[in-house]
Amino acid sequence: MKIFLNKKKLIKVIQHEKKLGFVPTMGSIHKGHIYILKKSISLCNKIIVTIFVNKPQFNNIADYKKYPKNLKRDISILRKCKVDYLYLPSTKQIYPFGSNKKIKISSFSKKLCGKFRPGHFQAVVDVIDRFIRIIKPNKIFLGEKDMQQLKIIEEFINKNQIKTKVVGCKTVREKNGIACSSRNFLLSPYDINIASKIYKLLFKSKKLLIKKKNILKKIKNKIFRLGVKKIDYIKLIDINKQVKPFKKNKKYKLFIAYYLDSTRLIDNI
Repeated sequence: MKIFLNKKKLIKVIQHEKKLGFVPTMGSIHKGHIYILKKSISLCNKIIVTIFVNKPQFNNIADYKKYPKNLKRDISILRKCKVDYLYLPSTKQIYPFGSNKKIKISSFSKKLCGKFRPGHFQAVVDVIDRFIRIIKPNKIFLGEKDMQQLKIIEEFINKNQIKTKVVGCKTVREKNGIACSSRNFLLSPYDINIASKIYKLLFKSKKLLIKKKNILKKIKNKIFRLGVKKIDYIKLIDINKQVKPFKKNKKYKLFIAYYLDSTRLIDNI
């Protein structure tokens, strides 16, 4: 695996790659990332991973500072996965003139997480756009755990006629049902037990919600009783009606964002 800290050196090496896959990460590599890496390796000639904790997408500076980091461990995992290239840029290389706050993205960005984290999705799309311009990958691989993010990026890429294809990768879960996430490293065993119970509750409730059963208030109360102090949202959404081009068939996802202590977790089922 070749590791690059310098943008110009990276571009020189990868510019002639024909089928290059790109996996953007913020580090703290977990089983979900490993699944995405394996999928990208199977579909591309070579793959590049980036590790970059993107400060502009954090609404809370404390959240940014406590984001889990373990570069030595990450590099070891990426080597075992036979990743070809790893890019570890500095903030200056990605934002030589600051971030683009005027970037135009889907109105879906104002719902769910966007309602509680203003500017978050603009910052995510901005950084992904910058990486795509540097790397020029054939495909970009994104996890479906961040379904809202995936759909917003996909629409942006289609609308701007960027030649990179978005490949969605299924959510990988622990045996207890919790979606694999870097933020899980911040949870205590007690918190993990609560998160597992929440997943099971939502999984059981989804079919009733699709049948228009008015049980959201009951679900919320049960989650609070499990020990959750704050829920940003629980919403059933037809994701095929959120970004253009709209699809005719219905595809419902039950979205949630909640806090265990100060750690914010999201999922969609």
